Amino acid sequence: MKKNLTLFLGAIAIFALILTGCGNSGSKSSSASGSDNNNGNLEIFSWWTAGGEADGLKALNTVFNKKYPDIDVKNEAVAGGAGANAKAVLATRMQGNNPPSTFQVHGGAELMAYVDAGKMQPINDLYKKNGWDGKFPKDLMDLVSKDGKIYGIPVDVHRGNVLWYNKKIFDDNNLQPPKTFDEFFKVADQLKAKGITPLALGDKEPLGSTTIFEDVLLGVLGPDKYKQLWTGELGFDDPGVKKSAEIFKKMLGYINDDHSSLAWQDADELVANGKAAMNIMGDWAKGYFTSENMTYGKDFGAVDTPNTDGSFMVVTDTFGKPKGVKNEKQVDEYLTELGSVEGQDAFNPKKGSIPARLDADRSKYDAYSTSAMDDFKDNALVPSLENGSAAPQGFLTKVDTAVNVFVTQKNVGNFINSLKQASSSLK
Repeated sequence: MKKNLTLFLGAIAIFALILTGCGNSGSKSSSASGSDNNNGNLEIFSWWTAGGEADGLKALNTVFNKKYPDIDVKNEAVAGGAGANAKAVLATRMQGNNPPSTFQVHGGAELMAYVDAGKMQPINDLYKKNGWDGKFPKDLMDLVSKDGKIYGIPVDVHRGNVLWYNKKIFDDNNLQPPKTFDEFFKVADQLKAKGITPLALGDKEPLGSTTIFEDVLLGVLGPDKYKQLWTGELGFDDPGVKKSAEIFKKMLGYINDDHSSLAWQDADELVANGKAAMNIMGDWAKGYFTSENMTYGKDFGAVDTPNTDGSFMVVTDTFGKPKGVKNEKQVDEYLTELGSVEGQDAFNPKKGSIPARLDADRSKYDAYSTSAMDDFKDNALVPSLENGSAAPQGFLTKVDTAVNVFVTQKNVGNFINSLKQASSSLK
């Protein structure tokens, strides 16, 4: 994994050098160069530049500034590429020993890349000082810990295995949202017979199609075997993986023809305006629907993706303390706010995510979020591949490529062979 990480960091650093014009957002933003890190300011690095995520960060910083009015918090967000631009700039800075005060990174393999590279400090002392033991689920803490040392604070949680549907289409056709694969195909056939696109997909970027595939894998394999894929305990030549590929192939027979020219939010738009009935995407999609003045339970609905009832695919943003920061006391104060009930309840309702803590104030969250909070407490938590938690970036890149080819060619044998070859990156 360390070898793959080195290759990943090197590749992404090279990519960062050719990026130009990566914008920042926020009234106090200066640049992504890190020059302010040495004069005592707090430099908060993320890709939260628009919509609810930017609003959430602003709300969090407002709470922090009321407690620490003398600390200058600089929002060093980098826009573009669904986080790819920010990750490239960050990798370059970390390799150059010029870290921001703290930075957004997905829990799991993405965070562990920097841990394995020796770039992060353990923060067990913060957890002990603030009495956070037991405040976060164990499975979630496993994504930010290694060898008994904690390296990140989970700030939010999104769910990756969600099927969204247009309520009017389902009501007008007397349909129930599908909870199994058999139900999905039955509903899809009925919709297709009436000239309605059953499943909206936007895979101009890998997120759309790989999300469906990883959700199918979870539905076929179950949470335990699904997790074994990423540890090498289960091979990609397992019959369950082949069955998942067959189901994925069948689902692709119900998508919109223009999927390759659309981004993930464009697929949401097809559902919102009634041009498609369903969409499979993480629950950040809820933010899109609500931005279109749609109401959960009235205009749109959500269920777990087929056969994944009882499993919660976790996508979590975390922050930690890089080695080499000059203002550790202030960084600790900011990280403490990130991990507090007050901080998480300021941030998450704006972003549309749920808090990583189990003791948040439920009254601050809407019906969908409180339902997700219940499942987060009770379900088996599993890491998302597509969102950086399950496996190293080098492996994910190969899977994204294999999925992209499969969506076009639909050759199950070639797809399985590509996954098997890619799995060498997990060793």
